[in-house]
Amino acid sequence: MTASADRAVLRVMVVDDNPVVRAGLVALLEIDDGIEVAGEAADGRRAVDLAGRLRPDLVLLDVRMPLVDGVEAARLLSGFTQVLMLSYTDDPVVIRSAIRNGAVGYLIHGSFAGEDLAGAVRDAVSGASSPLSPAASRAVVSAIHDSVEEPGDPRREQDSLGLSARETDVMDLIAQGHSNGDIARLLVLSEKTVKNHVNRIYAKLGVQNRAAAVAHWLGTAGNIPERSAAASRGRWKGLSGGSMRDLRRRHG
Repeated sequence: MTASADRAVLRVMVVDDNPVVRAGLVALLEIDDGIEVAGEAADGRRAVDLAGRLRPDLVLLDVRMPLVDGVEAARLLSGFTQVLMLSYTDDPVVIRSAIRNGAVGYLIHGSFAGEDLAGAVRDAVSGASSPLSPAASRAVVSAIHDSVEEPGDPRREQDSLGLSARETDVMDLIAQGHSNGDIARLLVLSEKTVKNHVNRIYAKLGVQNRAAAVAHWLGTAGNIPERSAAASRGRWKGLSGGSMRDLRRRHG
């Protein structure tokens, strides 16, 4: 493969558990003589290990994968390379979580032309833009709009509770009345992983049940006895910040 004289070859890793999809992405990228596919992986754990050795310029990353899902892999990878999500998953919670975990863009299969993929990769690496499919753009804009703090907004208290980014996602959904099974589906996690997150949240908040956790989360710990998570639906506030970089920095 020979790069154009005016640009270096970009080294990209392709990560997707579907071998047919993965092969298609590799073929699309290798049409561009400025891109080299440096490696492939079928799960998040292998992706992190391989990227640590290969040090690609960018990892093209699916969401739903075995062993380690793409959202968690993005958190682990973004410390040393650029991450561009490419998935069939268009759930706003997942999109927001991926961006919070360091992804520089989020593309949804079917929302862009195949010939545009190489350009999106190049823009993501250079920082010229953050490639976002329309659904991803809406999720980011919605998060920014929802983050405007009014006087007495419970999010002011939430920021000081010491939860990790993923624990924050879980607690947000608990406050909306979601069960562990719902949360597992929305965040693309196993129910066991969600339960572990819930137990850590309880320990950090010093509580024993969902009602008490929600009361702390919403800043109403003084009157927690009968407060239920279901009663708190619709009060979730989302993220703060005015750009994708702000969104990631605030919860990084």
